[in-house]
Amino acid sequence: MSTLEPLDAPELLLDAGPSATARGSGRLAVQAFLHNRRALFGLGVVAVIAAFCFIGPLLYRTDQVTVQLDLANLSPGGANPLGTDASGYDVLGRLMTGGQSSLELGFAVAITTTVIGTLYGAIAGYVGGFVDAAMMRIIDTFLAVPGIVLLLMMVSMFTPTLWGIIVLLSLLSWLGAARLVRGEVLALRTRDFVQAARMMGGSGSRIVLRHLVPNAAGVILVSGTFTIADSILTLSALSFLGLGLPPPHADWGTMLSAGLNSLYDGYWWQVYPPAAILIVTVVAFNLIGDTVHGALDSSTKRR
Repeated sequence: MSTLEPLDAPELLLDAGPSATARGSGRLAVQAFLHNRRALFGLGVVAVIAAFCFIGPLLYRTDQVTVQLDLANLSPGGANPLGTDASGYDVLGRLMTGGQSSLELGFAVAITTTVIGTLYGAIAGYVGGFVDAAMMRIIDTFLAVPGIVLLLMMVSMFTPTLWGIIVLLSLLSWLGAARLVRGEVLALRTRDFVQAARMMGGSGSRIVLRHLVPNAAGVILVSGTFTIADSILTLSALSFLGLGLPPPHADWGTMLSAGLNSLYDGYWWQVYPPAAILIVTVVAFNLIGDTVHGALDSSTKRR
């Protein structure tokens, strides 16, 4: 004779329902992603750039710390395939080390803002009412002030470091993710599986983490992908304005800013390589984000 209580079976079905739905939509999205040439191209480009930045320095060793003025502004060729800059740094090697800073910042900011924005938006959307209104007014207040202005003020007050810029960008970038997740949760909280979870006494934290967040994974993933590209561009903009990482650290924006000073002297190799790799990287991440968004839309329509 079975000793299973009557509520256990519905609870099992309840837990399987939204999870199965999330897995089903996720599987459809992955299949659509893998059949999209633009997505595969973008993913391949990101993989190549990541290998270039993190594996490249192990194979192509250069000194990116010591200034060597006797090697300054050498044209491409020989021991320096992309020439050297005004400080004597090998441009190819500097592209690799600079890319490490740019990619590390992009992924760190994306992960941090995704976690903060997801929790904040999910709580606001699930609770609703006065709490939701108050939490959204806080976001509106921050969004009313241009983020780049706040960022420039903060960076100018403190010595820029990679982790310091990551923290500052994370504090300014989670707002958009929170609004997106909140909107998705507002639509999900009226679904049958959420109402059933409430009826069965599920706690708010369990409903948010077990049911709402997994079903909002598509919006979260798209937001995180675009945040990577935006963060890389923001770091480049700060570096271009002279507020980036201090020497001997480098990023693509710093290289681009320094190279522009030498462009009129004919040292084109100090500008075009960092500009090209910056543009290609941002476009690749945007291709991935657009494709994921389209794949999720298609999977939603097929459900």
